[in-house]
Amino acid sequence: MKFLVDANLPPGLATWLREHTHDAIHVNDQSGLSLDDRAIFDFARRHGYIIITKDEDFAVLATLGDRPAAVVWVRFGNATNAMLRNWLAPLLPEIVQRLAAGETLIEVV
Repeated sequence: MKFLVDANLPPGLATWLREHTHDAIHVNDQSGLSLDDRAIFDFARRHGYIIITKDEDFAVLATLGDRPAAVVWVRFGNATNAMLRNWLAPLLPEIVQRLAAGETLIEVV
């Protein structure tokens, strides 16, 4: 899976996803990429990335149009990087399975 980690999540999450055999970048790693939601969404769609974000706007965008980018909407409150990774670790296999099955919006609570 190819993940694009949104600005509202730590860059270390992209590193952690790569350690779990996924292709992952953080929006800050992509020079020239505006922090505008629509620009990020379009970039993800064009390059086959799944957006992982805490921003509800991406959840809305994922339900619009005939060619959405997939979105993993993280609904976890403020947490340290370690807490976030520990929370996501047991959920990641199911998230990947659901994405592989074609889901375009996964809300992780």
